[in-house]
Amino acid sequence: MATTTTLAKAADGTEPAAYAARIEHVSKSFAGPAGQQLVLDDITLDVAPGEFVTLLGASGCGKSTLLNLVAGLDRPSAGGISTDGRPALMFQEHALFPWLTAGKNIELALRLRGVPKSERRDKAEELLELVRLKGAYGKRVHELSGGMRQRVAMARALAQESKLLLMDEPFAALDAITRDVLHDELTRIWRETKLSVLFVTHNVREAVRLAERVVLLSSRPGRVARQWTVGIPQPRRIEDTAVAELSVEITEELRGEIRRHGQH
Repeated sequence: MATTTTLAKAADGTEPAAYAARIEHVSKSFAGPAGQQLVLDDITLDVAPGEFVTLLGASGCGKSTLLNLVAGLDRPSAGGISTDGRPALMFQEHALFPWLTAGKNIELALRLRGVPKSERRDKAEELLELVRLKGAYGKRVHELSGGMRQRVAMARALAQESKLLLMDEPFAALDAITRDVLHDELTRIWRETKLSVLFVTHNVREAVRLAERVVLLSSRPGRVARQWTVGIPQPRRIEDTAVAELSVEITEELRGEIRRHGQH
């Protein structure tokens, strides 16, 4: 099957895109000691404009691999991926430059996007205010807490003005309280900006807490095992009864996938 990575038509303004990301029959293999190892197998998945989708699965199921393919950091072995413009990517590690201030880290993304120098500081200040870090423009990375660093990383991703935000377990290294606060912030920003979000996690409750749709990948090779539409109104809390009940159902499915994988 031919390998393709293209952009949806809305990227050049000709007509609105019907999707933020379209993944069509995508497979990915890597060379290993025993030959080619199939990591993803025939994944087909759309992310609608303004939709928040979480990718969930056991470690090693190919979640991050799929996100990297959508980001254009790698190419599928088979199938095609289309996105509405170039996605922005946020990692588990903040990846901020420690010799730059919070504001200058954001300005770097603005410069790469072609924003004139005269406009960058004001725009960086606006983005810091959006992530509730007003006044932090001049702070160095070592002066920021882990949660604050992730907020700056989020602001830097938003500086790219992409319609699709890809997030690879961005809160996994944070303590539970900070993570819960950033869940609230991300939900607020998503609703304000109407971004599309594809969010990778192995935390079931986090997936249900954030998403409009949860996609479960099977253990390697990763395939779409099941999807859930989350009809729980936002804002949600991770301890909400409805979140807990759906999390139990999804966890049972996840355990089943792990058991099936272990039998091979």
